[in-house]
Amino acid sequence: MATAKLSRTHSMRDRVQETLAAHRNEIVSLLSRYVAQGKAILQPHQILDELENIIGDEASRQKLTDGPFGDALKTAQECIVLPPFVALAVRPRPGVWEYVRVDAYQLSVEQLTASEYLVFKEELVGQPNSSYVLELDFEPFNASFPKPTRSSSIGNGVQFLNRHLSSSMFRSKDCLEPLLDFLRTHRHDGHVMMLNDRIQNMSRLQSSLSKADDYLSKLPSDTAYSEFQHDLQGMGFERGWGNNAERTLEMMHLLSDILQAPDPSILETFLGRIPMVFNVVILSIHGYFGQANVLGLPDTGGQIVYILDQVRALENEMLLKLKHQGLDIKPRILIVTRLIPDAKGTSCNQRLEKVSGTEHTHILRVPFRTEKGILRKWISRFDVWPYLENFAADAASEISAELHGAPDLIIGNYSDGNLVASLLSYKMGVTQCNIAHALEKTKYPDSDLYWKKFDEKYHFSCQFTADLLAMNNADFIITSTYQEIAGTKNTIGQYESHSSFTLPGLYRVVHGIDVFDPKFNIVSPGADMTIYFPYTEKEKRLTSLHAKIEKLLFDPQQNEEHIGNLSDRSKPMIFSMARLDHVKNITGLVEWYAKNNKLRELANLVVVAGYNDVKRSNDREEIAEIEKMHDLFKKYKLDGQVRWISAQTNRAQNGELYRYIADGRGVFVQPAFYEAFGLTVVEAMTCGLPTFATCHGGPAEIIEDGVSGFHIDPYHPDTAAVTMVNFFQKCKEDKTYWMTISDGGLKRIYERYTWKIYSERLMTLAGVYSFWKYVSKLDRRETRRYLEMFYILKFRDLVKSVPVAIDDEA
Repeated sequence: MATAKLSRTHSMRDRVQETLAAHRNEIVSLLSRYVAQGKAILQPHQILDELENIIGDEASRQKLTDGPFGDALKTAQECIVLPPFVALAVRPRPGVWEYVRVDAYQLSVEQLTASEYLVFKEELVGQPNSSYVLELDFEPFNASFPKPTRSSSIGNGVQFLNRHLSSSMFRSKDCLEPLLDFLRTHRHDGHVMMLNDRIQNMSRLQSSLSKADDYLSKLPSDTAYSEFQHDLQGMGFERGWGNNAERTLEMMHLLSDILQAPDPSILETFLGRIPMVFNVVILSIHGYFGQANVLGLPDTGGQIVYILDQVRALENEMLLKLKHQGLDIKPRILIVTRLIPDAKGTSCNQRLEKVSGTEHTHILRVPFRTEKGILRKWISRFDVWPYLENFAADAASEISAELHGAPDLIIGNYSDGNLVASLLSYKMGVTQCNIAHALEKTKYPDSDLYWKKFDEKYHFSCQFTADLLAMNNADFIITSTYQEIAGTKNTIGQYESHSSFTLPGLYRVVHGIDVFDPKFNIVSPGADMTIYFPYTEKEKRLTSLHAKIEKLLFDPQQNEEHIGNLSDRSKPMIFSMARLDHVKNITGLVEWYAKNNKLRELANLVVVAGYNDVKRSNDREEIAEIEKMHDLFKKYKLDGQVRWISAQTNRAQNGELYRYIADGRGVFVQPAFYEAFGLTVVEAMTCGLPTFATCHGGPAEIIEDGVSGFHIDPYHPDTAAVTMVNFFQKCKEDKTYWMTISDGGLKRIYERYTWKIYSERLMTLAGVYSFWKYVSKLDRRETRRYLEMFYILKFRDLVKSVPVAIDDEA
């Protein structure tokens, strides 16, 4: 659960107490219904369902519902029932929590701290009340650190940070000294940039800026930097200001404006243009990280696509920035992942591999090593924890050798990559960025409270601990959506769920992560527009692939690549493509379709997911889903209406597959129980395919319901199926409706979701956070010492419980 705001707890307690006095009969009825369920943890819909059934007249019931206690119930995220007590975790708005407990027999109300609430919650699993349990509390380290207070400001960390720190830093000329120091000590490979020793103080900087302004203003705007480099050096300026007179002058004007009348937006622009990031390391450890023949393999999906698209856009942006800064420096990007000797026909056993479409980006693979040697086979992302400390040490050596030094920015991905990023950034003194992609805690309900039940299979005790370590160690965190951080009005965000929770018997997290922390920034990715583009762009279409696509869709032969036939090829297709695991819910989609006769009449269903033979999979979850899929085919007699295609790794073909289905006026469906972002949603919309996507997670922000697509709730499958039926029926009645939704999706993509926008923003954030880390206490040394102790004393012990994999005998 999430952190309490004790300044508000008293008011909530008082309001509940007043409601008890005014509506005694109705509340006794309600509490009795809760208590009658015995020991339980109730979810929001269960809490409200009981409110509808209380005894009393309609007017009194409505008054209670509309009053303060009704508000508390409507915003409660869970209810813990331990007769005679009923405790509520109330969330008035994203990021703000209050805890109250009511005695159903005495009708008394008490406030609870986060710690007291968690102790009470632990009794659900029979955990004895003990004061000798480790409690984690990061709040004291951050109590004096500036942070926004409005929920709407969450995810706009850099804007808030610039406003706050620029106002405090620039109160007097003395406060500007850190900026001068930063510019004077700025170097790359031992070469001085920006300012040299001729500028020793602020007054000299201002006079030199004035002289440079006069000098540069007289030059033609396109005069190359090399033609006036010597003169600027005499004034105290080195390379990095620009590649011509116009850009150099513009950069110096920005600095002059900051020194005279500081403005946060000008400060951000200036910092974003300072040459700071030349070498980047990106960590993505689990799965098969490669450029071909990997998609669809276990633990290998959207994250790989995301990073490969990310590095291409990032390299282009770095090259453009360096050109504009007037620097002849070649950037390097290293994607550091695991080397897998038994590579299953992929390139994952190659140490170094150049990324196609780039000049300076490589995949660097480092093996998992133990005392017994190098692990040869793939292992699940849930089983990697015993290998990561050695992997980090080995990766540090490999990175240093490749870059001839330390990188300027380290970006972690997912729990394992973020933990290794933390170890490396701490060791190398480098700015760290985290990207979660998905935090497992929100995928598996109550996986914290019942961690012991999950631990043998998933080792969540290690993963949740790693997540806490990494998110608190990071200098900044980027997410694809607001929901990833702080959810919605009615649902908890992924990060928010880590602000307060318990692993009974292991430790309690009283204050884990604060979603108001200015380290959070929303930076949404896009799709690779060389591969994913609208179906209407006929001159770019890959029509040569249509024969292969039609064979995939319609070939009557049943084999390991496809099973199930489509008898009526004239019907539009409902299309979905994802990993075959529980959370992605592909089998759920098949079941929705199977149970709705009208939907089966209107459209065919095509799913691209995993393998169709259990013998080809080593993944526990995937095997269960494969078996379920075969059962659904038999139970609902789906042959003739459903086509199940095994995972396809050819991205160019997949892009044309989206467009082929759009040609036939089909739709794309993303049915996941939770999706952090939804890259396939962006891909489908970029190809012009009307899209139906889960309302749980990022797709709810990507899609404007009814305008650029549709929201569906996988927890209400019948309603989701009806939404699709209504769409196809409306398309029959109005021939323009399909095009209206298609165009709405494309408009949304071009406004918000492109890699160009993403890479520009990421580079700016890297510069801003590196600067503030240098000039302020943003490096959070106290927090990192606390994390180091937690890592050594707790995490290392937890890792010992994870069995070390053994390679199969040859």
